[in-house]
Amino acid sequence: MVDANDTTEINFILLGLFNHAPTHVFLFSMVLMIFLTSLMANALMILLIHEDPQLHTPMYFLLSQLSLMDMMLVSTIVPKMATNYLMGTKSISPAGCGAQIFLFLTLGGGECFLLAAMAYDRYVAICHPLRYPILMNQKLCLHMTAGSWLLGGVDGLIQAGATLSFPYCHSREINHFFCEAPSLVRLACADTTFFEFFMYVCCILMLLIPLSLILASYSLILAAVLCMKSTAAQKKASATCSSHLAVVGLFYGTLIFTYMRPKSYRSVAHDKVVSAFYTIFTPVLNPLIYSVRNKDVKGALRKWLEKHFLGHL
Repeated sequence: MVDANDTTEINFILLGLFNHAPTHVFLFSMVLMIFLTSLMANALMILLIHEDPQLHTPMYFLLSQLSLMDMMLVSTIVPKMATNYLMGTKSISPAGCGAQIFLFLTLGGGECFLLAAMAYDRYVAICHPLRYPILMNQKLCLHMTAGSWLLGGVDGLIQAGATLSFPYCHSREINHFFCEAPSLVRLACADTTFFEFFMYVCCILMLLIPLSLILASYSLILAAVLCMKSTAAQKKASATCSSHLAVVGLFYGTLIFTYMRPKSYRSVAHDKVVSAFYTIFTPVLNPLIYSVRNKDVKGALRKWLEKHFLGHL
């Protein structure tokens, strides 16, 4: 007779990223600090964009959506990982596992298309500045944002449902710190060849198509910048685009490394480290990259501080 409280047979086991060695305790503390910094930095970015009328433009609206996605992404992964580590537990229910897969793929896929929309926005602003209000109107901006969320959600729903439909009749130990589809599929006691091929096709659609659009946009931007006669205009365009390219490089580089490498080249240890990069570190870097190198955001922050804090002194 099976004990009703014994969930080890139905729950998955997350082996995690850290053990309780002094070095790992320090690294775990750093991850918590990065998590809290990410939440505060992205929340502040959303607040500034909402509060400052000068930031009510398509570029900053898209940036606020990026911050929202980053906040949700890091909140999908770190709280469960931290709870398991602090409480000394490793289990996660199938429903919790499915929710992590769905949210991660929804937010990750949505961010891919959102970055493509941001690249198009910069292309129009730099290459067609006079037609910018027409080509990048509010309706198009909302459609691109909604499309990013929708495409990410469809990908997440399909992959989460398919992953959990496999029988897991042997080991349920996931050598990862969160439920990620490739790590879970390795444990299935069924033929997953077709699904792995399907995942690869999804990766092409969700990663390479937006990346191709981004590279095309920035190629045209680079050509336009090189033709500019004003050095000041060149510097302004380059500063804005370099911030966007830094975010794109960090996000796409790590995702492609994880999801599009041949199976024979995959290493569980490498996958965990790279996954930590795009689920924990990239969300805190995005608002820092955009704020440190952006005069408008720094100006909005200064005005907000003067209004809410310095004004009361």
